[in-house]
Amino acid sequence: MNTIEVRLQAIRFEAEGIQSFEFRAPDEQELPAFAAGAHVDIHLSDGIVRSYSLCNPSHERHRYVVAVNKDLRSRGGSRQMHERLRVGSKVLLEAPRNNFALDEKAEHTILIAGGIGITPLISMIERLEALGRSWELFYCARNRRTAAFRAALDRLAGARPDRVHFNFDQEPGGAVLDLQAVVACAPPKAHLYCCGPVPMLASFEEATSGLPREQVHVEYFSAKEAPAVVGGFTLQLARSGKTIQVEPGKTMLDALLAAGIKVPYSCKEGVCGACETMVLEGTPDHRDQVLTPGEQAVNDRVMVCCSGSKSETLVLDL
Repeated sequence: MNTIEVRLQAIRFEAEGIQSFEFRAPDEQELPAFAAGAHVDIHLSDGIVRSYSLCNPSHERHRYVVAVNKDLRSRGGSRQMHERLRVGSKVLLEAPRNNFALDEKAEHTILIAGGIGITPLISMIERLEALGRSWELFYCARNRRTAAFRAALDRLAGARPDRVHFNFDQEPGGAVLDLQAVVACAPPKAHLYCCGPVPMLASFEEATSGLPREQVHVEYFSAKEAPAVVGGFTLQLARSGKTIQVEPGKTMLDALLAAGIKVPYSCKEGVCGACETMVLEGTPDHRDQVLTPGEQAVNDRVMVCCSGSKSETLVLDL
């Protein structure tokens, strides 16, 4: 696990319920590079680790910036970020990973965000602008008060009014964005990216079901289905030689940790990719949102935090 100590440099109000957090290395050294769409796992107290998308320009090496919505249904992560962290606080985070990579060669890029889902797209817009690429943003929020980065996006909309589209569905005359219409109007070779709440992503996946999979990109902040906890199968660990039984009501991650096996993990929902583990034999029951359907079909990798097994035994490279 490659952890980095950083200091909280600044906290900024971005919208109702949303704050951004800027982290820098205490010695002002350069931080590991990242590409647009990447996220970092932040270690908080009580053993909580949460993934947050980086929203600052990807060419920056002196800081990481994330934005966090204070979720009323928080399992502890967003509440800690908003209520416990103070400027000057030191935290550990892991080097950036990217499950939502930007195709920089696309002829046209369509970015669709719902609420806090704007965070990875902000970095993508900056990168596309730097490259001189064609892009378009559809940003959905309940109202103007809850839309993060409004000032920056308003300036961008003023300069490029044909590229930035706001959709406030709870304001007078507002309606939910017609994703079918957006997709129908997309150029044939456009790449489409969507990040937001699960209902939006489900609608997006339905609207884009007829497009080539390599042109469609989604990032989930929460799981769209429950982890596999049926249990009743065996894990064989090829490197350590151990055999572990996954009991009913437990995930693979639960069983591995209980057996003293050190496995990296973060979200426990299959959306961050931290616990990706190589599969040597057996057939996983995939429940993650990281691997594409094609990658899942190969059955050579599995997210142990949420997935199960369709075979009686699963041999892992652990």
